[in-house]
Amino acid sequence: MKFSRQTTLRSQATVTGVGVHSGLPVSLTMGPAPVDAGFIFVRTGLDGSDREVVATADAVIATEFATVLGDREGPLVSTAEHVLAALRGMGVDNATIEVDGAEVPIMDGSAAAFVAAIDQAGIVTQPGVRRFIQVLKPVQVKIGESVGELRPFAGGFRTEVEIDFTNQVIGRQTFSFDLSPEGFRREVARARTFGCMSDVARLWGAGFALGASFDNTVVFDEARLLNAEGLRYADECARHKVLDVIGDLALAGLPLLGGYRSVRGGHKLNNAVLKALLADRSAWRVVESDTARRPLRGHLEAGAGTVGGLVAPAYGPDVS
Repeated sequence: MKFSRQTTLRSQATVTGVGVHSGLPVSLTMGPAPVDAGFIFVRTGLDGSDREVVATADAVIATEFATVLGDREGPLVSTAEHVLAALRGMGVDNATIEVDGAEVPIMDGSAAAFVAAIDQAGIVTQPGVRRFIQVLKPVQVKIGESVGELRPFAGGFRTEVEIDFTNQVIGRQTFSFDLSPEGFRREVARARTFGCMSDVARLWGAGFALGASFDNTVVFDEARLLNAEGLRYADECARHKVLDVIGDLALAGLPLLGGYRSVRGGHKLNNAVLKALLADRSAWRVVESDTARRPLRGHLEAGAGTVGGLVAPAYGPDVS
């Protein structure tokens, strides 16, 4: 696959499962999209015509329990981050994602099923030149005890995540990752969403996590891991946070060239940092693939912008 050209899927591939919050069955089909289309969600199964939304930061209407995309008429699709992570992680630039329910299916709580669907569909190059958003100076957001920052990085896209849970079984974990399709498949794609039993009653009472189970969520109580099969990685929780970062930052609309670091982060923080970057036109530029290969000069000492805010209630896996 040529680095200089955009890519899309060769054909369609479908996965079926349940929504982690609704518990309802849902089917998702990924397929080809034109040059420069980006990732287009098509919500089917509605009364009347289908509705489309391009997966960009402006389309995010909620981040409390997952990343929710919508339009002026309201929410269209929730829990978009795992399929977006799979597409961006595997090097796909343009795709349609048809969903016949209110949520992307949770599958096993990771991006593995979506990677398998991408493998089934195949990836093809397109005539359009691949473009990137290159980070030119640091942009930082603080939300309570959570901190996230995008900054220049010459080697592509790197994410560094630190989580620190009061649950001592999870505790403090860190994971750093330089994005590549091979690395994503091997190191990140199979990391599952996670939560604590102490959150379950509260979430069920609020009408959330109705589809969560040991089949799609890594669950801890105060003393131990409850899943009989154990962890896929010793630091699976931190790796899943990296998976979420890749999916949430795919909403930039183009691949990012930069480094992202988060401490005690989640969907709300990821989205806030991305929006802060895009709002500062001196902090980024769009470059084509040939330009992206050349080292960045002249911007590394630029100042940082900071945005303050409050922490919103969140689904257990989104709070660290």
